[in-house]
Amino acid sequence: MASRRRRSREKKKKRERVDEGMAHIHSTFNNTIITITNLDGQVLCWSSAGVVGFKGTKKGTPFAAQKVAEDVAKKAQESYGLQRIIVVVKGPGAGRETAIRTLQATGLKVVAIREATPIPHNGCRPPKKRKV
Repeated sequence: MASRRRRSREKKKKRERVDEGMAHIHSTFNNTIITITNLDGQVLCWSSAGVVGFKGTKKGTPFAAQKVAEDVAKKAQESYGLQRIIVVVKGPGAGRETAIRTLQATGLKVVAIREATPIPHNGCRPPKKRKV
């Protein structure tokens, strides 16, 4: 009985080989999150500054973004054999360029870089003027 349970737990999902994928870099002032997906948009792996070990205000630094990019690139290359990526950058944070450079330095070939930062077209109404 116990041996049957153990065998069912040992079954692991077989990981397919993915040559080309997309790296979504979400860089805010407080954090950097990088998600690697296949070309259909299914998530393969992800990492953030908090996962790597940074806390508080240090999560928004370029150094944290560098470590996140190294971590996620290592995961993608080891698990899926990823070689080429299309980079999609979103947000105004400090880790944008650093993350892209680090992804290139880890052996991934960056095929294209796309900017996806949402820009308001005369968005929300500003708060009323203060009466002092």
